Amino acid sequence: MDQTTASIVVVVTMFLMLGAGVWVALALAGVGFVAMALFTARPVGMVMATNIWGASTSWTLTALPLFIWMGEILFRTRISSDMFKGLAPWTGWLPGRLMHVNIIGCSIFAAVSGSSAATAATIGRMTIPELNRRGYDPMMTLGSLAGAGTLGLLIPPSIIMIVYGVAADVSIARLFIAGVIPGIVLTGLFMLYVGGWSLLNPGRVPPPEPSQSFGEKIRDTGALIPVMLLIAAVLGSIYVGIATPTEAAGIGVLGSLVLALVTGTLNWTTFRDSLFGAAHTSCMIGFILAGAAFLTVAMGYTGIPRLLAEWITTMQLSPAALLVALTAFFVVMGCFLDGISMVVLTTSVILPMVQRAGIDLLWFGIYIIIVVEMAQITPPVGFNLFVLQSMTGKDIFTIGKASLPFFLLMVVMVALLWVFPGMVSWLPSMMIG
Repeated sequence: MDQTTASIVVVVTMFLMLGAGVWVALALAGVGFVAMALFTARPVGMVMATNIWGASTSWTLTALPLFIWMGEILFRTRISSDMFKGLAPWTGWLPGRLMHVNIIGCSIFAAVSGSSAATAATIGRMTIPELNRRGYDPMMTLGSLAGAGTLGLLIPPSIIMIVYGVAADVSIARLFIAGVIPGIVLTGLFMLYVGGWSLLNPGRVPPPEPSQSFGEKIRDTGALIPVMLLIAAVLGSIYVGIATPTEAAGIGVLGSLVLALVTGTLNWTTFRDSLFGAAHTSCMIGFILAGAAFLTVAMGYTGIPRLLAEWITTMQLSPAALLVALTAFFVVMGCFLDGISMVVLTTSVILPMVQRAGIDLLWFGIYIIIVVEMAQITPPVGFNLFVLQSMTGKDIFTIGKASLPFFLLMVVMVALLWVFPGMVSWLPSMMIG
């Protein structure tokens, strides 16, 4: 059977398995098994055992459960609730006022969480009741929180950056550094939109809060010091070159445990729940990565990626047109798959095309993370939408409608990345050389 037939069989098998509700990891491995069994003469069992073992024992993956554990610890401490108290005094003068706490709070927590869902849940838990109580527009509250919650994927340390780095064999330290400037720019775009919306809809913004003296603002800002110190310890150790991402993850776990102890929220229940939560999430991601590793090898044996790359080449798409096509492809996939599954499911097929088009894999990593951010707020399968639905009881499509402007801002961000690729490459080249 030729490669075109093999491609059709692989795609149909994948959709059948996912449509039947098979776990993503088992679906990935199952598709690889079918592809190898039907279209190659290789020993399927031996290849599967070797590649799954190799993917599961990668030292680079050690950072993954550690960063997840750090986020789980902070999720259960008083530090997250202190962030609102520390940020609120400084946003009252901006158009949109306390609505910016959603965005700034998400960007700060993203730097210590690495998870989009954890960022949206943690910040939403403290801001939604406060903003609703003070009379802020509920749709803008939900939309800004859903959009800004995705910053947990882009601002390092990011779990999905580790996944992409392992899958594409790209330096995780360089990915971490490359995500800083795009993360800041996207945060700025969100804040500009909120400010512009507030100026155009002054009747939907409550009156200013009572003014505080400068001393009172400084006193309240002290609540941010623990979080900022933890960010400095984790990211600073990577940026100055004294720690690898895995070592920095260990520093983050130790720092979060110390902060939980100092704030009086570290007890046996908190420790156990954070450990179990981290183990559950880490096993799920590791299982998916193992299945994806076998699928990648199976695709290589069948020659399907090479066929797709040649097909793209015959279409003679420019790099820009290729990225437009891939963006549409990922947005559609995001309606049915979570972000990590999207990355590990497609890298084996997409990366040969990207490399053939001459696109830098570091730049493509930041691009694909932003596109995956879009998928976090697209119904019916948008993790951030699920989180906010569980917190507010709103219909998932209502939340999706509220987050639509922020989805469009991410499209603008992708365009900015293409026009100004130095946003990705400049900082890593300056710091790593």
